Amino acid sequence: MPAPFADAQARDAFLREPRLAILMMNRAAAAPIGVPVWFEWTGSEVLMFAAAGSPKVKRISKDPNVSVLVTNHINEAEAWVAFDGQVTVQEDGVAELIGRLGARYWDLSDPAKQAQLDSWVQAPGATVLLQLSPVRIRSGA
Repeated sequence: MPAPFADAQARDAFLREPRLAILMMNRAAAAPIGVPVWFEWTGSEVLMFAAAGSPKVKRISKDPNVSVLVTNHINEAEAWVAFDGQVTVQEDGVAELIGRLGARYWDLSDPAKQAQLDSWVQAPGATVLLQLSPVRIRSGA
């Protein structure tokens, strides 16, 4: 089967599209757990955000080893990119990231969506930035 991406530029173009990612984390139970997240690929890091007290942040604080999987849309050729590594949790930069991702994933002309986004940004400490500097990037089709 041919590689889904001819080079890093093709992979990065795939990742610039507004796609959901699945953040897969370890947990105390036998099986890992995955949750959908908005993300931004900077070319060297995967950035995400979460509520500061959320179960995902609690899991990451216990075990920062994660995998983030991004897949094709239903009507696209099959392709995926996975990033493996350790996530760091930080407060700096989260408001800016929320603003960028909100504009990427939502139509902010909808007042309800804009209000939801504003509520996330205007609550200092309520959200945190999740930063993954991957040690391995995998892709396939």
